[in-house]
Amino acid sequence: MSNPQQNAHPGLHPNLHRLAEQAVARAIERGLTVATAESLTAGMVAAVLADTPGASGMLQGGVVAYANSVKASILGVSRELLDAAGSVDGQVAAAMAAGARTACGTDVAVATTGVAGPEAHDGKDVGTVFVGLATAEGATSFAYHFEGSRQEIRALACGAALERLLEALSPASYRG
Repeated sequence: MSNPQQNAHPGLHPNLHRLAEQAVARAIERGLTVATAESLTAGMVAAVLADTPGASGMLQGGVVAYANSVKASILGVSRELLDAAGSVDGQVAAAMAAGARTACGTDVAVATTGVAGPEAHDGKDVGTVFVGLATAEGATSFAYHFEGSRQEIRALACGAALERLLEALSPASYRG
């Protein structure tokens, strides 16, 4: 018998759902709320979290900010930063996470931006990904480079975001 959660998004690796289950359980256990801001993954992180029973106890909302205008107007990412660095940048990822945390009023927010391909974007190679993370202690980002198809890069970015979220929700990490 198959796990119905693994079938919720059949194109995604089942490990994404295991990571999401762990993140949801840890957030609920610690009484922390979460938001997402997604460009590259276009809502995939929020969707995988929402596939998990109990997610409503921690997931407050998310913003799909595919366009720079949305990154600036909704998430408050500086237009100067976007003009100077482009949308695929660590500072942009951190600012997106901070903006989602503020917009949704959460303890923690995670963001994704990157290039899934098939062509380079903003002078960044296909597979370049940044995951942003924001807590009460501030915002930061993590750089990755993934190989694969557009779908594989997006799924790998989703996994990286869930891993970073899980780390941020750990007792040693978040001091709220």
